[in-house]
Amino acid sequence: MEKGDGMNLQQLIEVLPEYKIINKDIDSEITSVEIDSREIIAGSLFICIEGYTVDGHDYVETAVKNGAVAIISEKKLSIQDVPIILVPDTKRALPLLANNFYAHPSQRFRLIGVTGTNGKTSVSHYINEILRKTGQKTGLIGTIEMKINETSYPVKNTTPDALFLQKSFNKMNDAGAETVTMEVSSHALDLGRVHGSDFDIAVFTNLSQDHLDFHGTMDNYLVAKSLLFSQLGNTYNTNRPKFAIINNDDKNSDFLKRVSAQPILTYGIHTPSTFQAYNIQYGSTGVSFDMQTPEGNISINSHLMGEFSVYNMLAAATCTYACGIPLESIQRALEKMDSVKGRFQPIANTKEIGVIVDYAHTPDSLKNVLKTIKQFCNGKIHVVVGCGGDRDRTKRPLMAQAACELADLAIFTSDNPRSEDPAQILNDMTTDLAYSNFKVIEDRESAIRDAIKNATANDIVLIAGKGHETYQILGNQTIDFDDAKIAAKYLEKY
Repeated sequence: MEKGDGMNLQQLIEVLPEYKIINKDIDSEITSVEIDSREIIAGSLFICIEGYTVDGHDYVETAVKNGAVAIISEKKLSIQDVPIILVPDTKRALPLLANNFYAHPSQRFRLIGVTGTNGKTSVSHYINEILRKTGQKTGLIGTIEMKINETSYPVKNTTPDALFLQKSFNKMNDAGAETVTMEVSSHALDLGRVHGSDFDIAVFTNLSQDHLDFHGTMDNYLVAKSLLFSQLGNTYNTNRPKFAIINNDDKNSDFLKRVSAQPILTYGIHTPSTFQAYNIQYGSTGVSFDMQTPEGNISINSHLMGEFSVYNMLAAATCTYACGIPLESIQRALEKMDSVKGRFQPIANTKEIGVIVDYAHTPDSLKNVLKTIKQFCNGKIHVVVGCGGDRDRTKRPLMAQAACELADLAIFTSDNPRSEDPAQILNDMTTDLAYSNFKVIEDRESAIRDAIKNATANDIVLIAGKGHETYQILGNQTIDFDDAKIAAKYLEKY
């Protein structure tokens, strides 16, 4: 039987520790496992998942009509046409069933997970690129896209659900992937989306305030991140070694070291580490530094900019070293590395101003980007930034404070207000702000236009918060909106 091509229902549910069968026998052949009734084909197993806004139990009749031959449910259902397998928790059952159906795909390649508040996308991209440049076949799952070798696919969440993951891992196996790198969000860890994913290397970038609307406290946020490291397991296999890669400069590094039983490699700038950067030279065209490693020192001359880029390169170098990549290959790849879309992305223009689009959407990441710009800006710094609706409200005044403290002029505007009133979000940002170097322009396009129109020679305009996103969420509407394209439009006009 080919993995993912079909499985007898009885064999499939054998992995469940507890279940009760209702209605007919369970001798069906399962052709696919689905959690979306619209994806059902003839022979599908439908797993009812209760989400924040939609409950899969409400779509059982549609699933059966579309061809589902069995249902996994945690609620009693009235339908009698197909067998119902009752379980205590369908969210816990999902990764077990998906893993079994696709024959445990993450056990057939090296799986790297990257977690942290900032830098996940860049670090994952750098790791993938280093591996690609050494000839490996790879997979990548992240905020911006999923890639299998050179082919890109869209993704909905930073870390997709367990079914999408296992299905994608199976696809990567079919493509011959040797190493897969993925961003792992705190939400995904807390909600169990990566259950069943057999990680070999866990990478920690940093931790600063974000997602407190979900986690409640920074301690809870840290515990969620730590799950990636504790779930590396307790056993050692010399044929498949596992590693925890930790930023030694982060104040939470000691805690993460304690929760992992696996060998630890560290990186840092200010603290003695396995991989450490020194003699750092920051410039307007890039950064250079020496890197201390277990096998001697190497020098890096990169056109990436800022201290955060040094940290990202250190994390990628440490991780790929753990993968067995020679230092010379790591050095060559880092020196040719391009920035990721929406991560300190310069917008080309013929004016004498610099325009940069960046995803910075936390107080810490905004500070880091503005400090980097200060290192090379010979004029004034303008920043356009907002805060997302239906998200952590406590970071709104902190974002505004960082913008006013480090920029010459801040323009506060809408990000993705979602269901909130944009004016209220802006009020949260500015009510107690002890600065006067700001203005409020609610419409984001107007704010970008104003910043570019009023910038003069040698100024830098930072458009922060949305980065790679090509949309804006206003109420229940999602409209096309790309900061880079809007900026380019007004750079041509003025």
